[in-house]
Amino acid sequence: MKDRKQTIPTYQLTPTHQEKHRDSSVHNPFGYHILPEHLKISGFEIYSTEGLKDNYGPAKSDFYRVGLLLDGCLDMQIGLEQFHATPGSINFSMPGQVHSKWNISEDISGYYILFEATFLEKLISPSLLRQDFPFFAYTGMQYLNLEEGDIKELTQLFLKINEEVQAPNTGRDTAIKMYLYLLLLSAKRSYEKQVTVEKAPESQLLITYYKLVSEHFREIRQVSEYARLLNITPNHLNRVVKNITGKTASHAIDEMLVQEAKVLLRYTNLSASEIAYQLDFSDPSAFNHFFKSHTEQTPLGYRNNA
Repeated sequence: MKDRKQTIPTYQLTPTHQEKHRDSSVHNPFGYHILPEHLKISGFEIYSTEGLKDNYGPAKSDFYRVGLLLDGCLDMQIGLEQFHATPGSINFSMPGQVHSKWNISEDISGYYILFEATFLEKLISPSLLRQDFPFFAYTGMQYLNLEEGDIKELTQLFLKINEEVQAPNTGRDTAIKMYLYLLLLSAKRSYEKQVTVEKAPESQLLITYYKLVSEHFREIRQVSEYARLLNITPNHLNRVVKNITGKTASHAIDEMLVQEAKVLLRYTNLSASEIAYQLDFSDPSAFNHFFKSHTEQTPLGYRNNA
């Protein structure tokens, strides 16, 4: 059975990737929607939200994402955190994160950029991206509500990038990279203004715990181990999580396992028994019971309806 072990399917910036998140019948001149192949740049894509599919995921990708929402709303989950995105907000995701989007309103308007870690390597080392831009780190905030001036500045940078994308001007590739770097820098300044607002210690502890679980749930399944990483007692961690969310600390670990199982059921041909092995359940019946208790569906039922 070990020969059948697979990693979670991960989307890449390939010619077929658009089909995963966009309605191909919608033709929009912005960004990569209908851009001729000879104008596309390896490791980078930009779009408007027009033509975005009604729901997406759960899925993983091997690239970074920056999304600016100007009008409308949608629900999203990045790792364990759920957000109701509203106008004037920006969101981020990074390679390897499980993410989903749903309840996308008909009046949605905004832009998003996808780029690989190496795309900006002449401006910043790929190994420093998460260090220099905290919204690309597991310990950072990945959803921000912006001030009016920041919205205007970021919107203009998205539009400048699109101007460069649409025309084969001298230095085009370099200009796009520089504008993207400026966009990330502008977002970082917005981020820093918000993190200076002191958060309640318990709320900050919950966010940090969720980030740790999102990063380590495959190899760490015990609340006590996360408590040790946080230098607190398991009882204290359980009490904080329960007080804020009404759920136990172990529920966060279970939720990440459910997300991982959904991705495997939806995007691979592994049997439920093989997925049980992959996720380190003692046997298939234990996995079936776990999945049904959290989703009210059997693994096979979920696969057939996905």
